Amino acid sequence: MIPTNYYLILSAILFGLGVIAFIFRRNIITIFMSIELMLNAVNLAFVAFSQAWNHLSGQVFVLFVIVVAAAEAAVGLGIIILIQRNRQSLNVERVDLLKL
Repeated sequence: MIPTNYYLILSAILFGLGVIAFIFRRNIITIFMSIELMLNAVNLAFVAFSQAWNHLSGQVFVLFVIVVAAAEAAVGLGIIILIQRNRQSLNVERVDLLKL
């Protein structure tokens, strides 16, 4: 049995990597993936606490987070494809307006 602390440390490391990638990267796809990494790190922490306390409420909450993340991924990728077609770039610094 793996202790809960190990899961929480892994979750904190993954969340930190997501934050660092979000701050320092300029590609929209990389920023989008770092947001997904942060969401999955939080999901890992929820599951770890759910296992430690023997409650299913954490796992149910993870299910809702995954559903919202899937919807966010669909809408976000649609917006990213539209920006790339109109601006010919996925660099955040070159995408300053959402007007066509």
